Amino acid sequence: MANGQWFPPDWPERIRALADGTLTPVAPKRAATVMLLKDAGGGPVVHMLRRRASMAFAGGAYAYPGGGVDPRDDDHHVRWAGPTRAWWAERLGVEETTAQAIVCAAVRETYEEAGVLLAGPTAEAVVGDTTGDDWEADRAALVARETSFAEFLDRRGLVLRSDLLGAWTRWITPEFEPRRYDTWFFVAALPDGQRTRNASTEADRTVWIRPADAAASYDEGELLMMPPTIATLRQLLPYGTAAEALAAAPARDLAPVLARARLEDGEVVLSWPGHDEFTKHVPAGGGSA
Repeated sequence: MANGQWFPPDWPERIRALADGTLTPVAPKRAATVMLLKDAGGGPVVHMLRRRASMAFAGGAYAYPGGGVDPRDDDHHVRWAGPTRAWWAERLGVEETTAQAIVCAAVRETYEEAGVLLAGPTAEAVVGDTTGDDWEADRAALVARETSFAEFLDRRGLVLRSDLLGAWTRWITPEFEPRRYDTWFFVAALPDGQRTRNASTEADRTVWIRPADAAASYDEGELLMMPPTIATLRQLLPYGTAAEALAAAPARDLAPVLARARLEDGEVVLSWPGHDEFTKHVPAGGGSA
């Protein structure tokens, strides 16, 4: 492996099936993931988790906290601070109820997998330490989907701080994947008084790491990552602080990135528009390159 690029082993076969018309793409589910940043000497660091090696998909790969949208958060009233739902709908390219659910997913998954909650008792405040037993019980109920995030906020009397998030990019799982997600990536800064922890059952390690160091380790084949993860890490490199990255988010293009597979000179060529480093050549007759 020349770098840490991770591909599922069944991709070549599925790519060929898509190319010859024997595979019908499944509809992607909505999802959100968050690049949580904090400032350190010399620039920001990003919170990443390593998926357990036993995981069937992307075992051992590094990623950010994230997961699927809970449809219960589409229309339940949520106390809301920051840009309006209408603003978020235009920014994300979806309906208002969908925008609310996507933003809720970003905040919920950050809490579920990193123990960090972007919400507070007022539109100007953020909760402090969330590591107590009562908070852990609420987090476990969210993970088990025993309660929705909107219900959790209601019961706690909390306001969702959408102003602490910046929409960064959008990636859609390739059409040949059996499980597909339409994922919005966000950036956020670690709130004062809170700290991260490995709260995810899917991760065996979490780290705060400089984007440049993570990218270098990927290039050397030391850290495994899927294309969206390393692509977003490289996009963070120009920013000297977490605040700079957040300030840049509103101007970023959210046109979805979707892999394309085509037949060319006896090969299936897999590519991501705008991301040439991920291009992969698969012999049409079998095997992978």
